[in-house]
Amino acid sequence: MGPRAWCLFVLLGLSVWGSSEGLRSPILTRRRRYLEDKGEPPKKCSYTFLVPEQKITGPICTSRGLHTDKDRVTRLDVAAVRDLLSKQRREMDTLKLVVNIDGNMVNEMKLLRKESRNMNSRVTQLYMQLLHEIIRKRDNSLELAQLEGRILNATAESLRLAARYRDLEVRYAALSAVVNSQSVLVGALEERCLQVYGRRQEQSPQGPPLVQVVPENIPVSIPRFTNEIQRDHGRAFPRDRGSQAGPAPTGSTLELQKAPQGNFSAEGPFRDCLQAQEAGHGTSGMYLLKPGEAERPMQVWCEQGLDNGGWTVIQSRRDGSVNFFRNWDAYKNGFGNIDGEYWLGLLGIYNLGKQGDYRLLVELEDWVGKKVYADYSSFHLEHENEGYRLRLGTYQGNAGDSLSSHNGKQFTTLDRDKDAFSGNCAHFLKGGWWYNSCGQANLNGVWYTGGVYRSKFQDGIFWADYGGGFYSMKGVRMMIRPID
Repeated sequence: MGPRAWCLFVLLGLSVWGSSEGLRSPILTRRRRYLEDKGEPPKKCSYTFLVPEQKITGPICTSRGLHTDKDRVTRLDVAAVRDLLSKQRREMDTLKLVVNIDGNMVNEMKLLRKESRNMNSRVTQLYMQLLHEIIRKRDNSLELAQLEGRILNATAESLRLAARYRDLEVRYAALSAVVNSQSVLVGALEERCLQVYGRRQEQSPQGPPLVQVVPENIPVSIPRFTNEIQRDHGRAFPRDRGSQAGPAPTGSTLELQKAPQGNFSAEGPFRDCLQAQEAGHGTSGMYLLKPGEAERPMQVWCEQGLDNGGWTVIQSRRDGSVNFFRNWDAYKNGFGNIDGEYWLGLLGIYNLGKQGDYRLLVELEDWVGKKVYADYSSFHLEHENEGYRLRLGTYQGNAGDSLSSHNGKQFTTLDRDKDAFSGNCAHFLKGGWWYNSCGQANLNGVWYTGGVYRSKFQDGIFWADYGGGFYSMKGVRMMIRPID
């Protein structure tokens, strides 16, 4: 190889080295920064080249024996890049963490704001509830004050009534003393009359024998004796209860009376109350009946709420508002008020009984509110030609059998004596009934208050086996119903 070739080779190496230095300068710069970051001083190198200026016109070939530090530079570069990427990744993770933290804080702030709004609405609701509760308590306070005022007024009224009651007790005691003194005076006057008019009294008919049945327990709360009769002031009672003529019958009968207001059925007429019940009328009240042989319909009270219903009430006593001391025509045609005290009439009872087999129920109520009954398995009346003779079946109940002794007896009134007594039982017992001599029952007698009454004769509404002859019942009902 000549000198010229060596020069070309040297120049080619220098050019290759210069280009590699140009490429290596950025890498070296980064490496230098990396070493500075690690605290290591950069290594300094100095080179001196003497290269003649020559113009390269052809290809430059290098020898295979020339080796460069190319692999070492690439590893350092990769390491630096990796470190940079790791640093950037850490920074990105830090930023993500910061972003997540900020996002969580934002979400928490949103939740706090929402919760604050909910809390505000809840506080407003509680405030309204508190306001309503305050208003309600104020109203309750007003009501309590008003109630206290009413209680005070009621207390004052009760005190006034208590004082009034004490005054009445004093007056009652005074009146009782007067009554006792008058009873003594009446007894003395009776003895005087007997002494003065003894002969006349011997000639006058004696009263009927008193009922001998005296129950062990008389059903009355406070025993007392009274002659007072509760009556309707619009109706006249006989002034002289011992007169032979007696009061004239009232002109109105059950058929002619105007229908009172109340429970009244305009349908019908029915043959009896059981047929009215079977027609769908299950309410107790006034109904229009027309038995088979009756000429005209009549109004009656149907009892549909007792013992399966279907009962036709033929007699009712409850307050003494109707006078039952009447003559034959009144008892035949009927009298009284359908929704109060009334007697259906012997003719109507006779026509009802001719339609079939009927049973009789007698309901009695005493002055302490107790009700007892007497049930007879069969009941009907015979024709007027037989004096409407009573026909009864067997007895069952808890009131005692005080009507069987009247079985087979004709009806007696003040003006038509059909009883077995020498005198007229209707005159002494002040009513109309199937008297015997005179008997153990007088359900059409005088209505006395208080139960036990004081009278010369047993003329009250008595049932001998329940209360005795001197105990007048508060309420009586006689009802008939077809036998099942």
